[in-house]
This record gives sequence, C-alpha cells and structure tokens, in this order.
Amino acid sequence: MIESKNKWMIERPDETVVEKLSSALAIPSVHAKILASRGITDPEEAKLFLHMDESSMHDPYLMNDMKKAVTIIKNAIENKEKIAIYGDYDADGVTSIAVLSTALEQLGADVFFIIPDRFEHGYGPHKDLFQEIYNKGASVIVTVDNGVSGIDEVAFAKTLGMKVIITDHHEAGETWPDADAIIHPRHPDGDYPFKDLAGVGVAFKLASALLDEIPFDLLEFVAIGTVADLVPLRGENRYFVKEGIKRLRSSRRPSIQALTKIAGTEQSKLTEETIGFMIGPRLNAVGRLGDASPAVDLLKTTDAGIATGLAEKLDTLNKERQELVSTITKEAEAIIMEMYGDEIPKVFVIAKENWNSGVVGIVASRLTEKYYRPSIVLSIDSEAGIAKGSARSIDGFNMYEELTENAHILAGYGGHPMAAGMTVDVENLHLLRENLNRQAESVLTEEQLIPKLSIDVPLTLEEIDVTTLEKLELLRPFGMGFEKPTYLFEDLIAGSVRKIGAAKNHMKLDLTDGGLSLDTIGFGFGDIADQITPNVKLSVVGDLQVNEWNGNKKPQLLVRDILSDEWQLFDLRGIREASRWLHSIPVVNTAYIAFHEHTIEQFRPVLNGNSIHLYGEDAVSKAANIVLLDIPTHVSLLEEIVKEYIPERIYAHFHVPESRYFDGLPSREQFGWYYSFIKSRGSFDFVQNGEKLAKHKGWRNDSIKFMSKVFSELGFVTIKDGVISIADTVEKRDLKEAPAYIERKSQMKLEERLLYAPYMELKSWFDTIRNGTKVGEEIYS
Repeated sequence: MIESKNKWMIERPDETVVEKLSSALAIPSVHAKILASRGITDPEEAKLFLHMDESSMHDPYLMNDMKKAVTIIKNAIENKEKIAIYGDYDADGVTSIAVLSTALEQLGADVFFIIPDRFEHGYGPHKDLFQEIYNKGASVIVTVDNGVSGIDEVAFAKTLGMKVIITDHHEAGETWPDADAIIHPRHPDGDYPFKDLAGVGVAFKLASALLDEIPFDLLEFVAIGTVADLVPLRGENRYFVKEGIKRLRSSRRPSIQALTKIAGTEQSKLTEETIGFMIGPRLNAVGRLGDASPAVDLLKTTDAGIATGLAEKLDTLNKERQELVSTITKEAEAIIMEMYGDEIPKVFVIAKENWNSGVVGIVASRLTEKYYRPSIVLSIDSEAGIAKGSARSIDGFNMYEELTENAHILAGYGGHPMAAGMTVDVENLHLLRENLNRQAESVLTEEQLIPKLSIDVPLTLEEIDVTTLEKLELLRPFGMGFEKPTYLFEDLIAGSVRKIGAAKNHMKLDLTDGGLSLDTIGFGFGDIADQITPNVKLSVVGDLQVNEWNGNKKPQLLVRDILSDEWQLFDLRGIREASRWLHSIPVVNTAYIAFHEHTIEQFRPVLNGNSIHLYGEDAVSKAANIVLLDIPTHVSLLEEIVKEYIPERIYAHFHVPESRYFDGLPSREQFGWYYSFIKSRGSFDFVQNGEKLAKHKGWRNDSIKFMSKVFSELGFVTIKDGVISIADTVEKRDLKEAPAYIERKSQMKLEERLLYAPYMELKSWFDTIRNGTKVGEEIYS
C-alpha cells in the first residue's frame, strides 16, 4: 500500500455529456472531459467558449460613470491640465498604469504617474501623495487598481480642488468615496455584465472609451495583469488573456522581448503559466522591495537597451526577493519547531523583528502549503510597537471572519476568506494566537487539516497522444475559474522505476496498462521509488505535457500524487547487508519478526535499536508493516502471522545462516554405499575422517555427518565418541522416517518456496493466505 500525500476528491464527468461534446464539437475526449468537469455541458456554450472573439467584450459605457470620466479627462486634455495616474505596486497595478498612461499619451495628455511605497504608504490612496500630486500641478487624479477604500483621502483631494476618478475592482465597503466618477464593474448603479475584471481590465475599458476604439495592442499588458492578479479566467477576462497571449508571442515591444529573455523562456511559446510564474513575479518583485516605478518604465519603454537594463534590474530584485522568502521561511519554520515541536497547532501566528513585510505573504503561503494550516506571518516594528503582516488560510477557516472576531485587538485588517492583511499591537500577538487557535478548534476538524486534491479529469492511456496534448492549446488559458486540469490514471503498473537527480530525490516511472505506456516524472518523489513493488497497481495524479528530446515527442506526466490500495511484498532476499535495505522500511507501525534466537543475536546490533520479536514467545502488537528476518520451521507459522496481522506491507528477508537447498539429499545409492562401507570396516571415525571420505567420493562435506545421523536415528548404527559402528540388531525402516531426513527435506522445501521462488510466485503464495485459503503441506510436495 502506498498512501497519497493528499486526500483525493475525485469527481467524474458525466460520460453522456462527454460523448455529446466530443461528437458535436469534433474534439478529443480529453477536451470534452475538461469542459464537462468545468460545468460547460452545452455544445453551443462550449463552442462560444472555445472560439472567443472580440464580440466577447462589452461596451465600456455600460459601466457606472464611464461617460462622466471620459468627459472630465477629455476636458482636462483640451485645457492642457495635468493628469495624475495613482497606481498600485503589484503587477496588476503597474500594467494598469501602463495601459491608461499609454492611451492618454496617444490623446496628447500631460500625464504622469505615482505609486505608493508599500512600506511608507501602504496600499491604496494616501493623503501625502495626493498632496504631492497637487503640488506637481495636477488637477485630475485617476486611480487604477485601487481607490474604493479611500473615502477620507478622496475627500481630502476634493478640498484641494482636484477632480478624482476611481477605477478599481476591489470590494468596497458600505460607503463609496465621494469621487467625481467611480468606474467599477460591480458598482450598484452600473449595468456592466461582467463583474470579475482585474484592475488592468477596468483601466483597459476606460482606455477603450477614451480612444473610442479598442486598443488591441494594449491587450499584451492586460493579459499580464489579469493572469498575475488571479481573477477568474471566464468571460471577458478569458478573451483578454487568450488574445493577449497571442499578441505577446509575436510582440515587438522591447519590454516583452527583454522580460522573456531574462526569464529564460521562449517568447513564441508564452503561456499563462509563463506569465504567472516568470513574468508576473519579476514585475511584482520591484514593488515588494521598494519603488515599483521601474516596472512601469520597463513596460512602456521603446528603447531596447533601456528595456534590457530595466529587465536585468527586475530580475536581480526578483532573485533578492526569492532569497528573502527562502531565508524568512527557514526562520519561520525554526520558530515553529521551537514553539511547538511535534505538537503542531491548528493556526500559526509567527512574528519576528525586521522581516520584510513585502514578502511575508509569500512566506505565509509557503507555510500553509507545507503544513496545511492557516498561517499568519508578521514583521515586528519594535519602535512603533506594532506587527504588520499577511495571512493565508485553508478551506473551512474563513480568515476574514475569524479576524473580525478579533477586531477589538487589531489595529487594522482586511481581506477575504483565504487571504488577509493586518496590523496588530505587539502586546496583543499572544492573545491573537490563542484566540485564533481556540476558534479553529471549534471550526476545523482533523479531517479538514488533511490537504485535499481535487481531481476531475480521469483518463485512460488510450485517450492521450502527442497530437491530443498539443490540441489542448484550444482550451487555454487555464487559471482561476477555469482551473488547469489535474489528470488521473488508475490501475497502471510500473514497467520500470528508478531514482534520478544528483541527490536521487526524483523518480522516473514507465507506467503501463499492459499495452500502452506513459513516461512519468515525479520531482521530489524519490522516496516513493523504494515503495513501488513489481506488478503493484498504481493510481497517479498529475499534469500532462509533451516532452521533446532529440527531435522525438511523447506524452509525459508530471506527478503530483500517487497511491496504491494493494498490499505489497518487498523482496529483500539475498541482500545480506541490512544497511542496504533498512532505510527503506517505515520507522513507525513496523514489526521485525524472527523465528530463531540466533537471528535476533545476529541482527540486533544492526537494526538501530528496533525491537526484534521472537515469534511464538514475544508478544507482538499488530503492525501495518512486518519484516520477516528469517525462515520459520514450518509454513503454518507464516500463515498465522499473515492472518493475524493482515499486513499492508511484507518485507521478506528470509535470512538463513546456512542454506540447505543446494546441498540436496544424499541418494539411496550413497546411503547404501556408506552403510556397506561401515559394515565392511566394522567401524569408522566420521568426525576425524568424514570430510576426507566425502572428498574422495566427490560428495558434499557434510554428507557423511548427515547420513551418520540418519542411520543413528533409525537404529542402524551406534555412535560413540565420533566412531560409528553397525548396530547388533537392525530393523528394516525407510530413510524418510528419520527426523534429520524429514527436517532436511522440510528446510529444502521451505527454502525453495520462500528463499528461491520467483517474486511473483512468492507474492501469489502470500495472496493465497491473505484471501483466506489454507496453505497445506501439499504446496511442498
């Protein structure tokens, strides 16, 4: 049995729907399963979803106050008034600035932008910056990707005589700011059909209205901001990203070319994953560590040299950000171990002085991912006596609601069920930690603390090939609201298993259903390679891709999880050094069993303190894993163990100090010759001369000693002081009656079936016992 790392939540799409979609749209079953599992079951709806065009975009004037905003801005341009764009420091914010400033410049506007500093100003509108904008001579402020939280700040700007236009997509409070225009897809007075635009999407709608046409070239920026901000990739967002990526792949913008080059990716093969994991983080890094303005400068520059320099700067900052995250994560884990040891709480509240508050959200995500616990990571400002940080949560623990219960001890907070930000007085940290863990006790069960893996695209090997996987481009982009598929393959067998990588911490599998095969890579799954036994049926979950090597293409699965419900037999026979197999045996829930005392004496020094139980004498508690160190004296003992334990894993070492299987039994002719030899001589000292006689006859060294014992047990001879003589009276008896003969034959049969049997034969033998069938002596006949 191989336990999965996550609890698998498998939902199988309706096969009737899959067949209908596949037939109506002439698409592979893989595509149809993905659509069906995402709730797109009608062929006409699926057709529109797959083949989106510009008709998917909505009229920008359906948004509340769009006409007002356009009028204010155009009047300002006509009157040569300065316009300030007030942005945000993340990828959505900087792309929003790039989109709107580009459109305004095309209209001849006198425009500049300003971005709050994460550390000095925090998120959203800030009075000092509005004052700075006023001092620079601007009469109009247009916010992008922020603004709805700035009730006091907007009121302040109005007292200075400035007009304020808010473009935002974040949740507003009960009261909206008293701005001159508020452009928001979810504004209660608007009629906009699509509610889930990113900040850059809202800025793009304003740009479209201002230009009185759709600025398709700006969709390159819109795609980046939309993907980076993790908004649902449905409706208009899907079109923005799909069309934007298409344009990004052939973009002549120096910024795009420089970013893809510094990220080490091929521009013509850009995807939403490239944006999410390579482009977005570099644009985000600059604002996490300081002034985000260079990100805007990079996006907008038309100079290739400047673009290269700025891209290198962002790349350096991103590496610095990565090092910070790695360092703080290690420090946070050390604090967890120091505070809790093995008693992991249900909620982490971890804080330390001078941690970079720009990256603590990423650290919280890392902790939640590793421990599957709600995590809050805070940076302490000892001079101010406050701690500021971020939270990440899991299903079942609504972080925003749980923080709301602690509003009285928080200096400020905000967010949603899965993520939040907060400020708390240092003196209240302990109380916050206690409160959240007490609250977690009442809402989180132990089962909810097991990470879950949602799986909704089960496949067979015959459904996939290179052509099918390459056609998955039709379904892209994947993301929030249209999640990337997690594929499941069931009941496959590993044709080959090997560890790869310098540290041997990765695994390469060749999985087969008996006919077709699938190349499989498991990064970080090296330990699982030791757990896969021949012919065990595996279920594997992961991501499919096309692997190209030396001009050859083939499907490849990147493993996310793996399990097997079958019991397993691990063959340790013949591996004499315990050090070569001891590391592969689970530390817990394992029983080491021996049938002979000499085995215990031999193995005790090398089993690192693990107890060895002498079967039949020592009490052994049930264990999921049993290690059979040696061979029993009778098969019935193994039957008893297997039926008593019903183990999930059997590790068969079956050590024998001296094998008898290849010794064989002397023939009747040998027994006859030796008996005649003794009779002719009258007596024979077999202790002194037995080996010499055996060598003379070409027999095994111990054959004389063994035959002497058999003769003695049958009463054919007498033995005194190593001298064997014919008995005075001899009854006719069969050699097979001698206990020594019976024992030797029994051991040979045991060795044949246990020690030297082919693996599958031994596995089948254990299967017979597990299935409740008694294995009698006939198996040895």
